[in-house]
Amino acid sequence: MKWLAAKEKKQRYMLALAAMAIAAAFFYQQSHQEKSVSHALPLPSEEPEQKEQKEQDSKQQDQPETIVVDVKGAVVHPGVYEMLENARVNDVIARAGGLTTEADQTKINLAAKAYDEMMIYVPSKGETSMPISPPEEKEENKVDINHATQEEIEQLKGIGPAKAAAIIAYREENGPFKKAEDLLNVSGIGEKSLESLKAQIVIR
Repeated sequence: MKWLAAKEKKQRYMLALAAMAIAAAFFYQQSHQEKSVSHALPLPSEEPEQKEQKEQDSKQQDQPETIVVDVKGAVVHPGVYEMLENARVNDVIARAGGLTTEADQTKINLAAKAYDEMMIYVPSKGETSMPISPPEEKEENKVDINHATQEEIEQLKGIGPAKAAAIIAYREENGPFKKAEDLLNVSGIGEKSLESLKAQIVIR
């Protein structure tokens, strides 16, 4: 009888171990499924307002800067036009409907860069004086160095054709002069020339 009791005890022990193994396997499977579900869940999306704000900011950054240019003279539609900052004089004139049949395009540089508040005047054939800027804006006989033609710049004391061409070239390449001292960046103009020019020019 003792051996029978021992056998039953051993069987109960084995059943208990089996039950524990089954329970451990069940809990492991449940835990693994929960982790899989959590990884499969989508990440929370951005709020609609945040997404819209980001799109607006991106659009504003992509928008190029603009300039405003006044076109006068022998063009089809004279007026004030808003252009992209990298526009050329030719682009502005095209926006104004192009040149008229009376236009003398030899007096203007179509390849020059346009800049904000620039005034482009296209003279007619045979026209000798070009109103680069309105008379009321001129100061006595001073030359507006940012809008004057090469012929007008050549009238300045100490400035010949070569220096006048250099001033025009610098202005077209770098934009309008902001102060008289900027003329020192032009080839051929030194301190002495600048002192003489200051009394003859105006910066607008």
